[in-house]
Amino acid sequence: MNPICDQLQHRTRRHFLQDSGVGLGAMALAGLLQQNGYAAPDNGTNKAVAEINPLTPKLPHFAAKAKQVIYLHLTGSPPHLDMYDYKPELVKRDGQACPDEFVKGKRFAFTSGVPKLMGTPRKFAQHGEGGVWLSDAVPNFHGIADEMCVVKSMFTEQFNHAPAELLLYTGSPRSGRPSFGTWVTYGLGSENENLPGFVVLISSGVQPNGGKNSFGSGFLPSVYQGVQCRSKGDPVLYASDPAGMNRDLRRDTLDALRDLNEMQARELGHPETATRIAQYELAFRMQTAVPEVMDITRESKETLEAYGATPGGASFANNCLLARRLVEQGVRYVQLFDWGWDFHGTGPGESIGDGLTKKCATMDRPVAALIKDLKQRGLLQDTLIVCGGEFGRTPFREGRTAGGPNLGRDHFPDCYSMWLAGGGVKGGFSHGESDELGFSIARDKVHIHDLQATLLHLLGFDHTKLVYRFQGRDYRLTDVHGQVVKQLIA
Repeated sequence: MNPICDQLQHRTRRHFLQDSGVGLGAMALAGLLQQNGYAAPDNGTNKAVAEINPLTPKLPHFAAKAKQVIYLHLTGSPPHLDMYDYKPELVKRDGQACPDEFVKGKRFAFTSGVPKLMGTPRKFAQHGEGGVWLSDAVPNFHGIADEMCVVKSMFTEQFNHAPAELLLYTGSPRSGRPSFGTWVTYGLGSENENLPGFVVLISSGVQPNGGKNSFGSGFLPSVYQGVQCRSKGDPVLYASDPAGMNRDLRRDTLDALRDLNEMQARELGHPETATRIAQYELAFRMQTAVPEVMDITRESKETLEAYGATPGGASFANNCLLARRLVEQGVRYVQLFDWGWDFHGTGPGESIGDGLTKKCATMDRPVAALIKDLKQRGLLQDTLIVCGGEFGRTPFREGRTAGGPNLGRDHFPDCYSMWLAGGGVKGGFSHGESDELGFSIARDKVHIHDLQATLLHLLGFDHTKLVYRFQGRDYRLTDVHGQVVKQLIA
């Protein structure tokens, strides 16, 4: 007979609570003390509370500059040479055959033979007191240049979308590892017990290239994985009470399930049991908290116009506004994925000209509004903003578009740009440099693992010590690599 069923036949809920190592009163006291900023007594109660609620706030290794993250991923990877990295020499040599030494022995997704160099058709200028180079493709960024920390010397080993995205978020090009947001919530917990610690918002109708692995928990307990919310319709599927069940009945049902799961946790000690308890309880609390925080009709007309947001729609602009609302409520990590940045130039929408103008118009206005909004509310200094793709784009024209009217660039892992803001990074600052044609890094290389180590450092973690033991070894986001890029830190 199942031992749990046998116990249930002979034990009441009162017996279980009396025999458990920690009573409900002790756990409630610890929770109240923590909520009011006091340390609960070190008598085992804290550990018990963390086991029942794995998202209980935790302290990092050292004082953090950032407390929360908004990561803006432009899925497909934007053409950095047409947005952030100005190359006058490449413009001068536009249309010339690419020197053999730059492409010999290299692999590209869709280019073969001798490609033609392609200087940007966009107009560049320096902006802000820091003189950050920005193109006319992102006009709204000109006004936030002094908040931007542009890294022009990023590189990766992956040149296909899914492996590159997985490497960026999980530290490995193969599926199965925990994502960056998962590591953050595992390390820090959440500051709002009624909302998920890690929220995912997706625009342009397409999932990220790495699929749910890009925001999954891998081998970490699933309570830390990203919860995908929709900006149109019910924010979370199946969170509403089904027909015939009211809130009181749902509460009674969850109480019974909790008792069973707590009994199983004592019997088997499996971490996913605690996860299940926490997820059931969180889902119950989310029923009222999530619809409220996801309702952008509560925002002023001026705020909606600043973001270009439209209530009832599903857009990147709406998601940027939702990201601000979520971090304002204590959500630890908000991930935005926006598909449509794969600028090969095989169609008008993928052209570096009008196509890039139209796509950037859906992005730079709400992102600029987000930065300004966070700053005005006093949230930017504690909120780390990250924006970029999974790799770069080539300094030459994509082979399939040769002779056509649309200009596009192929995948390029050797050198590209990303930018950060807030959360303790230097504003109005550019780090690293590519060579005069944009083929390789001339100064201050930053690998994906270096970026990960730096982001964790800003959140108060030594990336070599934020680990999780799995299958007999300790794993970390940065694998066995990564150095903190101290030049990026204010």
